[in-house]
Amino acid sequence: MLTPVQWDDDRASEIVAAHASLDGATLPILHALHDEFGCIPEEAIPLIASALNISRAEVHGIVTFYHDFRRQAGGRHVLKICRAEACQSMDGARIAREFLSRLGVDWGGTTADGSLTIEGVYCLGLCACSPSALYDGEPVGRLNPAKLDAMAREARGS
Repeated sequence: MLTPVQWDDDRASEIVAAHASLDGATLPILHALHDEFGCIPEEAIPLIASALNISRAEVHGIVTFYHDFRRQAGGRHVLKICRAEACQSMDGARIAREFLSRLGVDWGGTTADGSLTIEGVYCLGLCACSPSALYDGEPVGRLNPAKLDAMAREARGS
């Protein structure tokens, strides 16, 4: 996973300008900013609204609607654990709850060392190998405590 950089107004303005002429530019701009900075901070909202001549409320609504846009930077690695029914039926809820407890974080939280953010998602389409997750965008099936702990160790080691 790429390490996000600190917010920079000039760089953000360049990104917005590079995408502003596209049809439906809001999402491409948000994705580009998120890729660059690791989140969509509050400073981005008026910048995007002004460039696209839309309200701040519209931009805010889009950012908060899509779960992939974070408002604050996450960890160096992101683990998205499925919380849907198929994974729950395979003991995923207990496995996840115990993992979060071992790490000392809650859903959406980041470990104290900043290495790993844990997010809950609803259905990754990996039901046949549930419980499942995505680790930095890569699918992981048949989760168990040992696999989760190994991912946490790997995240800390990077």
